Amino acid sequence: MFEARTRLTRVILQVVVTVLVLPFLFPLAAMLQGSLAGEGWGNYAKVLAVPGFGLFFRNSAIMALATIVIVYIVALLAAYGFSKLHIRGREIYFWLLLACLTLPEVVLLTPLFVTATNLGLYNTYWAVVLPLAALQIPFAVLLARNFLNGIPNELFEAARVDGANAFRAFWYIVIPLSRPIAAAIVIFTLLASWNDYLLPLVFLQDPDVQAITLIPQFFVGEFSNDQTKVLASAVITALPEVLAYLLLQRYFERGLAAGAIK
Repeated sequence: MFEARTRLTRVILQVVVTVLVLPFLFPLAAMLQGSLAGEGWGNYAKVLAVPGFGLFFRNSAIMALATIVIVYIVALLAAYGFSKLHIRGREIYFWLLLACLTLPEVVLLTPLFVTATNLGLYNTYWAVVLPLAALQIPFAVLLARNFLNGIPNELFEAARVDGANAFRAFWYIVIPLSRPIAAAIVIFTLLASWNDYLLPLVFLQDPDVQAITLIPQFFVGEFSNDQTKVLASAVITALPEVLAYLLLQRYFERGLAAGAIK
């Protein structure tokens, strides 16, 4: 692994990293500045006063949590099978799964709509949760499999000698050692599910189940386009993601690095 050993090298690296980060900070600064234009903090008060704001926030939290649980369970189980179990044709199945990464969400919209309508899932959380989970699982499996490849096979062989079956090995070895990659999966899945706009817009027409990403629609209409409120709603919507990253930052960075290079 590359390591900066001298003060000059560390200074150069710090300058380079700072320059690379600046282009990402400018949009955030512009968003914060724009959200305080006009009425200042009153823009946030107007957003929080939107009828059903708390309900929309709760709906998004429920859908994000359900999506994270599904992706976490399925991705770890699948990665365990692809990495440590002797399954005939597992590489073929793995590459077929990765092929799903090439499918954009908008292409699947029509078949998903027909399926949700026929199964009676329209205007329910599951109409959004299940497609979101399915779209996130391939990438999560890719990360988790690379991470599990770094766990020595001797641990599983020792567990097998002690009489542990495949499930017990998964429970007592994979889950405790996979916390870093689990944090990465949680963060990526949270970003995808919390920020998703298209699926809630199409599948959730009932106001009782709509998501928080639809809040900006209250300030954009035929005769109004209050961008200050839109930016304020964007800042409020981003807060849970920022908080989750700060809480899981240590595990996230370790898991992402391990899942990418092992």
